[in-house]
Amino acid sequence: MIAKLRGLLDETGTDWAVIDVAGVGYLVHCSSKTLAALGETGEACTVYTDLQVSENDMRLLGFAEAGERDWFRLLTQVQGVGSKVALAILSTLSPGELRAACSGGDAAMVARAQGVGPKLAGRIVNELKDKAGALPGGGIAGAAIGAAAPAGGASADAVSALENLGFKPAVAARAVAAAQGELGEDASESDLIRVALKRAAG
Repeated sequence: MIAKLRGLLDETGTDWAVIDVAGVGYLVHCSSKTLAALGETGEACTVYTDLQVSENDMRLLGFAEAGERDWFRLLTQVQGVGSKVALAILSTLSPGELRAACSGGDAAMVARAQGVGPKLAGRIVNELKDKAGALPGGGIAGAAIGAAAPAGGASADAVSALENLGFKPAVAARAVAAAQGELGEDASESDLIRVALKRAAG
């Protein structure tokens, strides 16, 4: 799984960027906020990524912050929210605004995003209000989230990997949490996946 890319910003479009990593160009789909944060063409940049695989498509999503990627993963667990809608929401609302909207039950704020009607916005707020507090989204966004990213990032990637292997989200999350408790906060993604797989399968 590709968890992060660091390279040169080669090209951008309305909702995508090409990151040149040692001569290989990775096409990543991004929110407008992430595109704005990447800088100018030719400059060095870093994106946190999530790989989505379906029957007829493989798509790499890119995020300026690990916290934004966490929100993307949470949003796409809601029925009716695909990657395109999730990116539209993250283009309209910052992680902090999204957390406030979900915590406060403000469906109208979520409905500001393109392609999100009142019914879907209400479902998003209702399903995520209890989970919103656990995700990043405070006022000191960039540095604070970046500092907290490594441990959270490895565990989040491990959960995602187990889900891609067919385990239910709750089972994957419990297995990775148990693995992290056994291995410690600094455990690598590969070690977390190895131990979590044994626990989930057993």
